[in-house]
Amino acid sequence: MRWVTYVSPADGAERAGLLRDGRVHGFDAALVDLLPDLAAAAGREPAEVLPEDGLVLRAPVPRPPSVRDFLSFEQHARNAAAAFGREVSPVWFEQPVFYFTNPAAVRGPGEPVPVSPGSAAFDYEVEVAAVVGRGGSDLTPEEAEAAIAGYTVFVDWSARDVQGVESKIGLGPAKGKDGATTIGPVLVTPDELEPYRSGHGYALRMSASVDGVEQGGGSWADVRWSFGQMLAYASRGTELRPGDVVGSGTVGTGCLLELRSLHGEERHPWLRPGVEVAVTIERIGTVTAPIVAGTDPVPLGPPASGS
Repeated sequence: MRWVTYVSPADGAERAGLLRDGRVHGFDAALVDLLPDLAAAAGREPAEVLPEDGLVLRAPVPRPPSVRDFLSFEQHARNAAAAFGREVSPVWFEQPVFYFTNPAAVRGPGEPVPVSPGSAAFDYEVEVAAVVGRGGSDLTPEEAEAAIAGYTVFVDWSARDVQGVESKIGLGPAKGKDGATTIGPVLVTPDELEPYRSGHGYALRMSASVDGVEQGGGSWADVRWSFGQMLAYASRGTELRPGDVVGSGTVGTGCLLELRSLHGEERHPWLRPGVEVAVTIERIGTVTAPIVAGTDPVPLGPPASGS
């Protein structure tokens, strides 16, 4: 099944919709409320049935309870570490690692993405995300995988210059990753992807283009940690909730940081206002985002003097 959140032409409300044969079967409910049992939800009588073309789509879960982003592709981990003058920590090979990003910054397909304030090194990251359908705590990888409602395209927008300064403190990404995360266009249930299962992922291409020019990318099958393992780790000692979004991390060569380091800065300039980025995951879909100018940083004033 393929699910969306769309804006109803009837009243402007955001509704869950099931895609069938080019038409959206809309329900008088938010998709997050249907996630625990999408199969049962699909059997309900729809509130409206509309042509897919022309509908405004939101992120499948426009306001997720939480957004975690892992680092699970080895090629990206190595390339990105080298670009920042570091090596991959041995911890990365022993366990999944993630950071929390900003649920308030989620954007849907086609929504403009502003350059982060003060950034001159703005970047995209090509990722796939799992959306939690049934919550739980201290899950096994098998239980965690069974709790996944579906998968969607996930674009982590990154201010690399801000990130480079902040990362020296050792607390992980903060304002360098705080500006926007694009998610969509659809939520695809796991059964649709099962024929492509390979290794810890799926043999599906993940790629990006800027103004129609293909950039780098790779295969979801190259992932080191499965989503079952990632979600199990995320649930350890806490609670996953329906609608939680968990990003895979960037596929190898799925960002400008890597491509600039490998192939040169002139060939892969940082994103500027006026360009359009498209990120595609095979069998899931494509999200586009026009890049627009951001705001200037608001001055903070000098810090208090230390003793």
